[in-house]
Amino acid sequence: MADRQPGCTRFGAVVSVKGRSPMAEGVFRSLAKGNARIATVDSCGTGAYHTLDPPDSRTTLTLQKNGINDYQHGARQVTKEDFNNFDYIFAMDGWNLRDLQKMQRGIERRGQKSRAQVMLLGEYAGKASAEEVVDPYYGEDNGFNVVFEQVKRFSTNFLKSLEKDSGPNSS
Repeated sequence: MADRQPGCTRFGAVVSVKGRSPMAEGVFRSLAKGNARIATVDSCGTGAYHTLDPPDSRTTLTLQKNGINDYQHGARQVTKEDFNNFDYIFAMDGWNLRDLQKMQRGIERRGQKSRAQVMLLGEYAGKASAEEVVDPYYGEDNGFNVVFEQVKRFSTNFLKSLEKDSGPNSS
């Protein structure tokens, strides 16, 4: 990735390569469209399964139902380069957060740089404590609507915090 413009942020949503993180990426891209402070948005998973697969059809349908019709995605696995290329890497749940933190510690133990702040996207829930993004994959279709509402709220709060240069729980 090329060096970013001063003041630009790179957003990475990680995990659940066919459901939650593609939903977060699609929603965030839509909300951040035209925002000069956002340079790159991407999503990926901690595992290599589903590589290059499109999102779950229920993710795509939920995005379309909410006016996001231009989203394209092929699943990929998180790489060590992501920890330097992104300012923020957001996990959807605690399990994935622990996996990402372990990866980041391993990178740093090898003396490599890690620029990314790794945290739950739900740190931007606007509440005193973080929320995990629910996993809708094996549930009812309504679960994808719940995920949409969560990632929209979290992403909106994150963008507001960038404007205020403040922390996750300040909205």
